[in-house]
Amino acid sequence: MTSQYNRLTPEEEMVIVQKGTERPFSGKYYRNRENGTYHCRRCDAPLFRSTDKFESGTGWPSFDDAIPGAVTQVPDADGRRTEIVCANCGGHLGHVFFNEGLTSKNVRHCVNSVSLDFQPEATMPQATTRTAVFGGGCFWGVEYHFSRVKGVLDVKSGYTGGVTPNPTYQQVCSGRTGHAEAVEVTYDPAVVAYETLARLFFEIHDPTQVNRQGPDIGTQYRSAVFYADDEQKRVAERLIGELQAKGYRVATEVKPASTFWEAEGYHQDYYDKTGHQPYCHIYTKRF
Repeated sequence: MTSQYNRLTPEEEMVIVQKGTERPFSGKYYRNRENGTYHCRRCDAPLFRSTDKFESGTGWPSFDDAIPGAVTQVPDADGRRTEIVCANCGGHLGHVFFNEGLTSKNVRHCVNSVSLDFQPEATMPQATTRTAVFGGGCFWGVEYHFSRVKGVLDVKSGYTGGVTPNPTYQQVCSGRTGHAEAVEVTYDPAVVAYETLARLFFEIHDPTQVNRQGPDIGTQYRSAVFYADDEQKRVAERLIGELQAKGYRVATEVKPASTFWEAEGYHQDYYDKTGHQPYCHIYTKRF
């Protein structure tokens, strides 16, 4: 009897019942990193745990394990893939892939966000989050590296440090706004320290370059730390001192944080969307 199931939106019906697929990088749970359990949107059955979720770069939520007995594998109608459905109601979830080498379990349950309903862990206290803002050349590569750090909850590309309100990418590229391309990192300080993030910042770009980063030239590509408080300022200045003691002629600005203007949507998660790798942000150990 379908009356026992939740009412679905047209999009959910298209995916769960008609076995469709949501657009990659569009699902609300693709980048979700909260602790909790993912349930079937159609019947509320528990399916996946957050501890089994990992970043696959494919554009859909990925899990290398499922709750025992919760998911059923069936041959896909295309004759090539293996479909996964909710064992309780038969609702379409996505597909499962093997031997990709992405995790030690070598399994990827590729799931549509609309097939899921996330329930946060009730016993876990809400994490106190903080933000850090760094400018290190093109924000695509900086965002790419920070988004892969455990304890980082969100990374946004944007513009800051200038005078033009709500600037566009074209305006920033003109060099007349005073803004730098930057990222705003939201993180859980109980998991990752600001100093860890700042050290990574100095190792994923060249802090000795002035108003450029690799082939990208202009004041918008300058190296800068935009500190939120005195502690962030002290950490940044101490790390710069350590680098200078090693012989690096550091050009990084250390400035108080100002309004951070989020960049256009097509700049967010750029490398995950395109499947490319950063071209001028290569990790180099400096500390």
